[in-house]
Amino acid sequence: MKQRQLGPYTVSAIGLGCMNLSHAYGAPPAPEVGEALIHRALDLGVTMFDTAALYGFGTNELLVGKALKAHRSEITLCSKGGMAGVSFPDGVKRVINGRPEAIRQNCEDSLARLGTDVIDLYYLHRWDKQVPIEDSVGALSDLVRAGKIREIGLSEVSATTLRKAHAVHPIAAVQTEYSLWTRNPEIAVLKACEELGTTFVAFSPVARGFLCGDLRDVSTLAVNDIRRAMPRFAADTYAANLPLLDAYQAIAREAGCTPAQLGLAWLLHKDNKLIPIPGTQNIRHLEDNIAAADVVLSAEQMQRLEALINPQTVKGPRYNAVNASEVDTEEFA
Repeated sequence: MKQRQLGPYTVSAIGLGCMNLSHAYGAPPAPEVGEALIHRALDLGVTMFDTAALYGFGTNELLVGKALKAHRSEITLCSKGGMAGVSFPDGVKRVINGRPEAIRQNCEDSLARLGTDVIDLYYLHRWDKQVPIEDSVGALSDLVRAGKIREIGLSEVSATTLRKAHAVHPIAAVQTEYSLWTRNPEIAVLKACEELGTTFVAFSPVARGFLCGDLRDVSTLAVNDIRRAMPRFAADTYAANLPLLDAYQAIAREAGCTPAQLGLAWLLHKDNKLIPIPGTQNIRHLEDNIAAADVVLSAEQMQRLEALINPQTVKGPRYNAVNASEVDTEEFA
């Protein structure tokens, strides 16, 4: 496995996003299936594993902690706080809370579930816009000094917010959605990361399955699949985007790779410092994703891909109005 830098850590060029082993994309697999997939990732050379307090309202951290316990010294463990499940009379709900006391409690809870004394990289999952970013990052820096976490990350923030945070404490990583069909990081945050020495981590690098090429009918998505609330996966909008796939798959055949590998290879070629973290519930797909590190694309193929799938050719925003209000990323006009 090729290697890249994640803050002070040398990690696999492709990490593993563990969310969908417990959360978000329909019914999760049985825990033993998720654990087997994580072990297979280790076999393939993956050394960066990404989870969060939110995923499965803690169950993902329990799964990841158990699966990686015997390998803790060999891997870089990443989790997130500031957005977690909170119990209400009518059930557990997602709550964004960036107050220092909430961040401290989230971290303690994550450490217990992960079965570790320290988290290598701990992100603020969402900036709570009711709390100055300096206050939230100040709480995270206290956790660094206390030895609870080693490095600080931010998720779904703008270049302006990143710079404000970095002035309080060095930010090792920014994690945001980035793929051929979600190019928002190119507006400003990628440049800010380069200037500050912050690693960019790309989640949903195969466009939440669109770039895999085999999701043709969104009516087949499970009722609890989060994509059902995303505008690009509305039936009419998705149908309008489907014609992009034919030319895209033709480039994949030309490059001698699968469609998913093409999307990952585009990212790896686009920036030799960023790290994509694809997720999957399927070991065959995992093996396919990791092999993308060896795909070679020409400059001409990169240009054709970017001309084909970009903010002008993709229909629909990535988030609905509620979810868009929760993030701080730059948006195209």
